[in-house]
Amino acid sequence: MVSAPSSAPRPDSALVFPQDFLWGSATASYQIEGAAAEDGRTPSIWDTFSRTPGRVRNGDTGDIATDHYHRWREDVALMAELGLGAYRFSLAWTRIQPTGRGPAVQRGLDFYRQLVDELLEKGIQPVATLYHWDLPQELEDAGGWPERSTAERFAEYAALAADALGDRVKTWTTLNEPWCSAFLGYGSGVHAPGRTDPVAALRAAHHLNLGHGLAVEALRGALPSDARCSVTLNIHHVRALTGSDADADAVRRIDALANRVFTGPMLQGAYPEDLLKDTAALTDWSFVRDGDLARINQPLDFLGVNYYTPTVVSAADGTGTHTADGHGNSPYSPWPGADDVAFHQPPGERTAMGWAIDASGLYDLLHRLAADFPGTPMVITENGAAFDDYADPDGRVNDPARIAYVRDHLAAVHRAIGDGVDVRGYFLWSLLDNFEWSHGYSKRFGAVYVDYPTGRRIPKASARWYAEVARTGVLPGA
Repeated sequence: MVSAPSSAPRPDSALVFPQDFLWGSATASYQIEGAAAEDGRTPSIWDTFSRTPGRVRNGDTGDIATDHYHRWREDVALMAELGLGAYRFSLAWTRIQPTGRGPAVQRGLDFYRQLVDELLEKGIQPVATLYHWDLPQELEDAGGWPERSTAERFAEYAALAADALGDRVKTWTTLNEPWCSAFLGYGSGVHAPGRTDPVAALRAAHHLNLGHGLAVEALRGALPSDARCSVTLNIHHVRALTGSDADADAVRRIDALANRVFTGPMLQGAYPEDLLKDTAALTDWSFVRDGDLARINQPLDFLGVNYYTPTVVSAADGTGTHTADGHGNSPYSPWPGADDVAFHQPPGERTAMGWAIDASGLYDLLHRLAADFPGTPMVITENGAAFDDYADPDGRVNDPARIAYVRDHLAAVHRAIGDGVDVRGYFLWSLLDNFEWSHGYSKRFGAVYVDYPTGRRIPKASARWYAEVARTGVLPGA
């Protein structure tokens, strides 16, 4: 049996959040912008990947996506209507620096300048993420994240973005979910660029870490002293299938590959010794140079935490596979050096992604992070769920399952805050239905329904519900 989760019951009465708690929603550039070849933008690895037959469901691409590039005023108006205090978005690297090198393209920067100005005019705090998986294809052609030069190019890009937007944007995130970039992009190949080399995945993880550290240095050098710098990690909450010592060791191994490969260097200045030992048959980690760890270990103003579902593992016994980890189907594993670990579907209700719904995992995760990294504030930078939403004949979209999911997870956050865990905000994923990576347009995470043929936006019932929570800071009972 899976080890019992901590209790995180649904609230039966209203819960009041701290007055300064930040309420927002989030998106990513490739998932919403479209305008794939406009105003100087060149292909990213996701343009190439999505246009490769068989890579994305139904052959979908982000060429148009939700057409946010042309409809951004309408989308900001929606945010204002929903009373969001903040909007977390990502910059498209190839829109700003098409080749990943050289000077910025002002037309690309102008798009983000206009977007940020509109947000500020509506009283919405802009939160900019530098990298949400869309590496310039030219840099991938030169070796991509497994190569050190990509980290150096990333720092140059960070400086360009900060110079252009730093007078308007006060909160910056370097990377979004570098685990996905490294291990799904270069290990299992289910994400762009679609490579399947476990050593390349580990090299990519290090150079993403280094890119983060160099980017924070660049941001600090270009931004006002009151600016905030962060990183967003999809920390896996890993549970054992049974209470056996072998399953406990499986948890340790996956925790090292999923979490500590990033939190170790970024927050503690060292790679975990057990990670190096577990992967020694693959690499000697000689790509880590003297001084790298000090540059990666930059002071952060907060840690961004993305959470959707827990992960259940055991020692391999023939009853589970790596494809049960919820990260897509591939004959290649995203877990280098962990072929003797099996993944299992957690029990309970599931979202349209097949992910178990378990808010106790978020509560437990927040407590673990608070214990491991005392004094580090946290923000939930993504949390949400995909369901099979549709517009009824009257043009309404009712999504009670999403309301229940978000309510339960917010209750877990509230409970953690009550225990003294320093959580300062929550960003609902996502503002809009959008291009869901290798799933194409088949999965809907948005609080706002998008009719893709027309681009029409329809706020779902969950959007109205979340707007009231954001406006009042009060989570209603079940």
